[in-house]
Amino acid sequence: MDGTSLNAVLDFLTHGITGLSNWQTVLYTLIVTHITIAAVTIYLHRHQAHRALELHAIPSHFFRFWLWLTTGQVTKEWAAVHRKHHAKCDTEEDPHSPVTRGIKKVFWEGAELYRAETKNKETLDKYGHGTPDDWMERNLYTKYSWQGVALLLILNVMLFGAKGLTVWAVQMLWIPITAAGIINGIGHYWGYRNFDCSDAATNIIPWGIIIGGEELHNNHHTYATSAKLSSKWYEFDIGWGYIRMMEMVGLAKVKKLPPKPKFAAAKLQADIETLQAVIANRYDVMAKYAKSVKHAWDEEVEHLKHKAQLESGVLKSARKAMQREPAKLEAVQKAHLTELFQHSKALETMHNMRVELGVIWERSHFTREELVHKLQDWCQRAEASGIKALQDFSLRLRSYA
Repeated sequence: MDGTSLNAVLDFLTHGITGLSNWQTVLYTLIVTHITIAAVTIYLHRHQAHRALELHAIPSHFFRFWLWLTTGQVTKEWAAVHRKHHAKCDTEEDPHSPVTRGIKKVFWEGAELYRAETKNKETLDKYGHGTPDDWMERNLYTKYSWQGVALLLILNVMLFGAKGLTVWAVQMLWIPITAAGIINGIGHYWGYRNFDCSDAATNIIPWGIIIGGEELHNNHHTYATSAKLSSKWYEFDIGWGYIRMMEMVGLAKVKKLPPKPKFAAAKLQADIETLQAVIANRYDVMAKYAKSVKHAWDEEVEHLKHKAQLESGVLKSARKAMQREPAKLEAVQKAHLTELFQHSKALETMHNMRVELGVIWERSHFTREELVHKLQDWCQRAEASGIKALQDFSLRLRSYA
């Protein structure tokens, strides 16, 4: 082999057929991993697992092919495991909950937990319904799921030479780290909560860009069938942006969004329409009640600090407990609240009224007329309580329409 041929071979091994520089290769890697994230959040998660939107055949088939190539994910397996996660969230039956399995286990071994659950035939049969079962799915994507990532390895080496091995490794690790580790792990362990939903889901950060909007995990668990994951004005869901762009050109159709509360400011008394609106918007109602609790706390806190009997640790614990759903309180938190209520009847009233409010949308033997009466009575007592935060909340509550 002469010198020219040797140099050509070395150049190919170093740069591949593209000849891209290091920073260009990094940019390419960021772009293709972001496409993978978009495919997971739009196609697997919002479209397949939750049916929050319909997708045209063009993006649907593209996402299926892309995921086969870059992750080896089988649609039925992914949707089934995720649906079971929602059905059994943060219980022993949840395939990947840090609440029951520990944050380290889920963060570092989330992909292994996912793969183990995909081998559970009962899970696939019970939760995998409605996923693609056409010729391509049976004879390529499912039958030869690992060959896609093997093909990607060959393509990356051809495109980038030896650097292609690193590009491929990053692509292989991207979903296990971001989805299996960060979303399934940190998204049930650390972050902020807009809504006190029934599980431990949290919003990691308010800007859902790196993981396609999945960072807004508490919002998603509150409104699981919504195509949009952002809720507050300062939150951003890039996946929703892509869905809206596809919808504008006829490639997608949004089916479900979170309910938007409407108000009739002049309403003097709660009625059956108020009841229906309150039940439909119960997460919004409780989020607003949590703010009312904070206002009541701010009014009481200076007075409470001067109570020698209350230690700072008790106050801190009680403050957090006041924000939690009463049914989720631990024994220590209940004890701290009991101690707190000996010195603040206002906060005790706020807590007890929250418990009563929850009865409105809990399954019970009450008729609609009885629930309307309970709601009316609740508003009357709230407005007669002398607690400004509770009075203001009640005025807002009975204006739901």
